[in-house]
Amino acid sequence: MRSYKIGKIREHVAFIHSIKGDCLDRFAVDPLYRGGPLHYLYLMADACIVLAEMAIKLRRLRMPHSYQETFDILGESGVLEPRFAFEFAKIAGFRNFLAHDYDRIDARSICEQTLTKLDEVEKFLVQIEKALSGDRR
Repeated sequence: MRSYKIGKIREHVAFIHSIKGDCLDRFAVDPLYRGGPLHYLYLMADACIVLAEMAIKLRRLRMPHSYQETFDILGESGVLEPRFAFEFAKIAGFRNFLAHDYDRIDARSICEQTLTKLDEVEKFLVQIEKALSGDRR
């Protein structure tokens, strides 16, 4: 299940990378185009949270009270680099924003800010894979 989830996250990131080129021009005017990146950003963010929760269960760490705390726990335990975990925890708020504030999303924030941070997702995956490589459950 873990490798499947990691593969899906990488698939979502690859799709998002493929549409970055004309994002700003099309995002505001083409509702079908707009839906694609937002959908895949949501799936990517949600899958990162699920993967983080899986890591907590596999490592038998304390259970989080929020999605954001999930990443804090992984940072405290050394699964993720602590400073990176603190910053990456923002993905939980981003996921909630995508799910609940869909109408307030503007092209510039998605195309010029969010899409430039996709490398952080790969960094998260590399750290998770490294930390859990010995655990074959």
